[in-house]
Amino acid sequence: MKSLQEDIKNQDFKHVYLFCGEEDYLKQQYKKKMQQALLPDGDTMNFAYFEGRKTEPGEVISLADTMPFFSDRRVLLLEDTGFFKNQCQGLPEYLGELPDYLCMIFVESEVDKRSRMYKAVKKQGRVVEFTTQDSNTLMRWVLGMMKKEGKQITQRDMELFLQKTGTDMGNIERELEKLLCYTMGRDVITKADIEAVCTTQITNHIFDMLRAVTDKNQKKALDLYYDLLALKEPPMRILFLLARQFNLILQVKELVKEGYDQGQIGKKAGLQPFVVRNYMTYARKYSEEDLRSAVEECVSTETKVKTGYMTDSMSVELLLVKFSSK
Repeated sequence: MKSLQEDIKNQDFKHVYLFCGEEDYLKQQYKKKMQQALLPDGDTMNFAYFEGRKTEPGEVISLADTMPFFSDRRVLLLEDTGFFKNQCQGLPEYLGELPDYLCMIFVESEVDKRSRMYKAVKKQGRVVEFTTQDSNTLMRWVLGMMKKEGKQITQRDMELFLQKTGTDMGNIERELEKLLCYTMGRDVITKADIEAVCTTQITNHIFDMLRAVTDKNQKKALDLYYDLLALKEPPMRILFLLARQFNLILQVKELVKEGYDQGQIGKKAGLQPFVVRNYMTYARKYSEEDLRSAVEECVSTETKVKTGYMTDSMSVELLLVKFSSK
């Protein structure tokens, strides 16, 4: 991403770019920045947009070969074409001989790094992968937006906010907008404000359910499960996420045993540091054997559902009852 920022700052652009990765918010932001940098006067005559899997490589090449009209540059923006996942005739070869006036920007959700298109862009231009940002980066970003609005927040409440929103920057921005509107006229954002207006993501409902299971609070665990069912969350997805949580606790427990600190565990397990802290607390309540057994039971339950031995909703409910029994 730093290389892309340098390209924009220095107005020194490659002829082809690929924006990929799981952080859609950043992809969209930099797509707009590139459009503004490449066509500062909003030149629509020398700009073309292609979207979707019905995009024809031949049509793209034909337009790319068209000289710009009263301008030094022609810009083609292509989004979710599937060219980096499926066969794409002619375009990989064309990327090796792009005209000097052309800049192509691909914004893709699905990318196969073994594809000819990916290799061609990497060789001839720049691949920019927008990954999920770490907690420190997200906190600085959110604090920057809060500062502009004259708001303050404690570290603990900021962690609560990010626990509720997850790491998707688009969702964080939407939830922050709600929070800023709710606290209009006040300088400090509190835990009560966050609890009042911020929507908890489905994965965090699972996390709350796991906390109730770990605390042996059977009623709360089942209530949270029924809430998830009411939200039309499939029982098998709940089971998958529950198994994943137990597996992550097991990983954290093993890494703690090996002597890794909170930050190192976060990097190895792909978790935010403040989330690792919670997992470390849970890990102390279970033995490694208990955690392995919990994961195995989740897998066994899935098999029973698939073979018709049990219904999906009942099987997960029985599992929660067993895990949360004192």
